Amino acid sequence: MKNGTDSFVSLGRWPFAGNFGFNTDILATNPINLSVVLGLLIFFGKGVLNDLLDNRKQRILNSIRNSEELRGRAVQQLEKAHARLRKVKTEVDQFRVNEYSEAERKRSNLITSTYKELERSENLKNESIRFEHQRAINQVRQRVFQQALQGALEILNSCLNKELHLRTISANIGLFGSMKEGTY
Repeated sequence: MKNGTDSFVSLGRWPFAGNFGFNTDILATNPINLSVVLGLLIFFGKGVLNDLLDNRKQRILNSIRNSEELRGRAVQQLEKAHARLRKVKTEVDQFRVNEYSEAERKRSNLITSTYKELERSENLKNESIRFEHQRAINQVRQRVFQQALQGALEILNSCLNKELHLRTISANIGLFGSMKEGTY
């Protein structure tokens, strides 16, 4: 047992053949241990590492596909938004044109109706002036006729004597009688 314990206690020595023990020489054992660990890792870890890399690759591809799909949907939505914007602009332009046409039509109708109203007012004014002119003429005629009649009556009354008055009455009665019979 002394040989077994010596190998543990002595540093830097190799165990004898036939004895089992640990080599504590770091410089001699490190490359061997590393190559064994690396060999085991490559042998057993190859599948796990491949699976991890495949999973990571798949996640990246899925992320890229999802990003492409999102970009495609965003592009479609943007195109739809542009189409709606063009449609709204067209409708706004059409509305503007219609409103301008409607305003022009209303303005034209207002001018026409105002012109007709002014014309009607002018006609009423002229009609009133003609009526007042005619009434003034009629009043003047009536006054002239009354004055002429009064003057004639005064002349007749001053010139008429009883005999002339009786002859005028009988001539008028005769005239009235012939009118009644239908022969005058």
